[in-house]
Amino acid sequence: MVNEKRLIESFMELVKIDSISREERNLADFLIEKLEDLGLEVIVDQAGEKVKSNSGNIIARLRGNIKKATLIMFSAHMDTVVPGKNIKPICDGEKIVSSGKTILGADDKAAIAALLEVLHIIKENNISCGDIEILFTICEEIGLKGAKNLDISELKSQIGFVLDAGGRAGKIITTAPSQNSLEIIIHGKSAHAGANPEEGINAIQVAGFALSRMKLGRIDEETTANIGVISGGNATNIVPDKVTLKGEVRSRDGGKLEKCTEQIKKITEDTAQEFKAKAEVKVNEEYHCYNLSPDDQVVKIAIKAVKDIGLQPELCPSGGGSDANVFNKKGFPSVVLSVGMEKVHTVDEYILVKNLKNTAEYVLSIIKTVISGENLDE
Repeated sequence: MVNEKRLIESFMELVKIDSISREERNLADFLIEKLEDLGLEVIVDQAGEKVKSNSGNIIARLRGNIKKATLIMFSAHMDTVVPGKNIKPICDGEKIVSSGKTILGADDKAAIAALLEVLHIIKENNISCGDIEILFTICEEIGLKGAKNLDISELKSQIGFVLDAGGRAGKIITTAPSQNSLEIIIHGKSAHAGANPEEGINAIQVAGFALSRMKLGRIDEETTANIGVISGGNATNIVPDKVTLKGEVRSRDGGKLEKCTEQIKKITEDTAQEFKAKAEVKVNEEYHCYNLSPDDQVVKIAIKAVKDIGLQPELCPSGGGSDANVFNKKGFPSVVLSVGMEKVHTVDEYILVKNLKNTAEYVLSIIKTVISGENLDE
């Protein structure tokens, strides 16, 4: 039922529309026109004004003809990471890649293409369904900002499927971590590096000692820590009096998250005190973990739907966050589904055509599963 040629052409067209974070307007305008042509009611919220994007989140609703069906939402994000401008996709019939100078943008335009294809199929074949909501968010790649600023009461759905994970269709992300962002500022004391260095306190050196004492990388199967940015100093002949480090801690266990965060904070403060420097450690919770059970309705639907198209379901944990973290925190049960993208956030990003097609078939199968009323425990 999936029109493979149309699906590929749609995906290729979508990735050519630049939509890096905070610059989603052109893609939003394109999608609004497509959605309205397909018969959906469309609104754009005010999230863009709050996060300095030129577009808000798109909320679209397809009115179904089965009134008692569970209302469901499908979500994907419109923004991409850099380098994400002037993308030139190449398809060899089996695989779609970029020219090698940019990302491809399958994260997350593979999901958008699949959703548009399903809407075409529903319209062309007059397929019976309940009400379906489509949510296209902004600024997911820079801290889930679109989802965070979404008024969840705008959604009428009861459960959500977030199409935003790598790997083949059939992978179901039932648990994802919380993340704390860290900003560490070491305050030393400036002095002339040649004439009187002993009068200074080298903030970069203090930071180096602190880093050497931290456990970073893979802490355990649920927890990671990273310092990814270091900046400071003004000249080689000045003992630097300030350095800033930025990093993160992630864990699917709240207790481990706080323990690891506190360890980094304490090591930084103790090291600074040892060198008679001062340390500021700012911690911000970026998003909260979610944990879904195989017995949750949204997971049961996802499992049955993937089996119905002949694929094997695979329940997986994730080390990354997504809009689903925000939705679940707001009390809206949502599960993340893989859409076939690989090597995302790199110029080697690609997607296999069969996975793109499977994603569209999977979405259609979810819709059919919801209205079938069959036993989800089979």
